[in-house]
Amino acid sequence: MAHSIGLSVRTTDIHAARDAATAQTSIGVAARNCALLKWSDSALKASATSWFVVAVLGQMMFVVYLFGFYGRAAIQGQLTAWNDVIPHGFIVGATVHNVVIAMHLAFAALIQIAGAGQVISGVRRRFPTFHRWNGRVYLLSACVMSVGGLVMVWTGSGVGDLSQHIAISIDALLILVCAALVLRHAMARRFATHRQWALRLFLVVSGVWFFRLALTFWIVANHGAVGFDPHSFTGPALTFIVFAEYVIPLAVLELYFRAQASHSPPLRFAMAASLGALTLLTAAGVVTAAMLLWLPHL
Repeated sequence: MAHSIGLSVRTTDIHAARDAATAQTSIGVAARNCALLKWSDSALKASATSWFVVAVLGQMMFVVYLFGFYGRAAIQGQLTAWNDVIPHGFIVGATVHNVVIAMHLAFAALIQIAGAGQVISGVRRRFPTFHRWNGRVYLLSACVMSVGGLVMVWTGSGVGDLSQHIAISIDALLILVCAALVLRHAMARRFATHRQWALRLFLVVSGVWFFRLALTFWIVANHGAVGFDPHSFTGPALTFIVFAEYVIPLAVLELYFRAQASHSPPLRFAMAASLGALTLLTAAGVVTAAMLLWLPHL
């Protein structure tokens, strides 16, 4: 009897020790998973922030170019200088055409500045009133610029072939749709959804900027105009770039949203690494665009 009781006690002790060890192991695994989740979240945020910093700096360089070339030429009364960059940028006697071009350029600069203010989270948190009014300016600029782009493309003011005109028109329509949804969700106070659509709007509005980065990077990488005719500004390379300028950024953003919502550290780390690579690629595009397109005209 005593032997049986002792055996039972020892068995109970063994089971208790096993349970304690299992619980300790589970706690350790949970702690490691929690730490990995935290690190992956930090990596994802850091990579996204790095990309936005590079993008905003690159867009401010584009704004300096717009003011430094087009603005300076307008102030000096040398509007025909616009034709050095934009075919038929200024036509003597074509008042409506010239006004459309001028408004498109002005709102292109305004939207880059307003967009930078909208994507900086610190500005949004500390200055909510500025964020709301700047957002209104941003939405108005986006709509005016997209409508102006449509007018330029389909009235013969633009360059390129039909495929490029279609791609530009799709981008303009996406801008209008995203702007409407940004406003709708803000008015309904669905701020998480509002922010997602605001990021989509930021990317489609930046399509023209992405095009310049991709084009100059392509030219430098291939040591010349490969895949398109620089005189007619047509060719398969340009057709691909003009569609990719908003398709690829939107696709990357959707992957970012899914990684952000995921509880999988490997997925988050993979997305962070991808954004890191895209940050370097974007920086390279900014450098090539500045060297080939912007700085020579300043």
